[in-house]
Formats: sequence, C-alpha cells, structure tokens
Amino acid sequence: MTPDHANYTSPRLPWLLAAPFSLLPDPAHSHLMARALNKALGESMREGDLDFLKDRTVAIKVHDAGITFALTFDGNRLIACHHHRTSDLSIEGAAYDFLALVSREEDPDTLVFQRRLVTQGDTELGLEVKNFLDGLDVESLGLYRRIEPLLKRLLPVYRRVFGQDNTD
Repeated sequence: MTPDHANYTSPRLPWLLAAPFSLLPDPAHSHLMARALNKALGESMREGDLDFLKDRTVAIKVHDAGITFALTFDGNRLIACHHHRTSDLSIEGAAYDFLALVSREEDPDTLVFQRRLVTQGDTELGLEVKNFLDGLDVESLGLYRRIEPLLKRLLPVYRRVFGQDNTD
C-alpha cells in the first residue's frame, strides 16, 4: 500500500520513459482507450450503466506521460473525442495513481482527498463516474482478470524505481 500521509507524492514517470507516448497524438490514444474500454465494459453499457455519460465528454489527463484521453458515450459505445470539444469533466493525475486506481490498490476517494487525482468540471458527473467505478464488479471483467496479476507485481516496482526519492 502507499503511504497514508498528506505529503505523499506519487511516483512520476521519468520524461525519458514518457517520451514515446508523445509519438502518438492524443486522438490516437483516445481511440485505443475507447476500444479497450468498449471491450471491457460491454455488458455495463448494454445494461445502461454508462447512460449518465451520453453526450458528455470526460477527459483523462495523465500528466507525467503527457497524454490526454477524451471520451464520450453515444448510447451504445464509448468513442474518442477531438480536442476542440470542451470536456464536461476532467480527471488529472500521474500514471501511477491511475494504475493504483485500476488495480484497486487505492480507491477514488483517497486519491481525490490526497489531491493525487484532481477533478474539474461538472461535479455531479464526477460523482456519477466515481459511483460507477465503486460499483463496478471488476472481477467479472475478463480483461481485468488478465491484467490484475501484472498490476499487483508492477506497482511496488514502480514505487521503488520511480518514487519521490528516485526522480530526476
């Protein structure tokens, strides 16, 4: 687990490792993310669990990787948005914190209260996203079952190698 104190700084991805992400433009990142999430969340979408996102745009900004995912829900699937569209909700943080969220090592409330994830925009939409994540049965997701063991092994290494005492 990560330290539970107010001065905790998330490990940052060094610029040398983040540089390859800049080779792909953000719309390409968004398309890849939309495809992965559509595959992983197909049942949730069919059940209407993502209807609160219909025609709303969420931007996920990963500061240390220098990438932004912009997504919306068209009623059937998540689709990538272009940058010229203003997002209704922006969620910003370090790659490590998003990985900790996905792996369930940290919960959204902890990350937000520690200001490791920062949300801006529509507060109600932010709460709906948080409630969706809290209620998501990740163990039932095939993709999650495949990546969970990798994430559980990766995060402690990530902390040791890129932690606040080892940054450039």
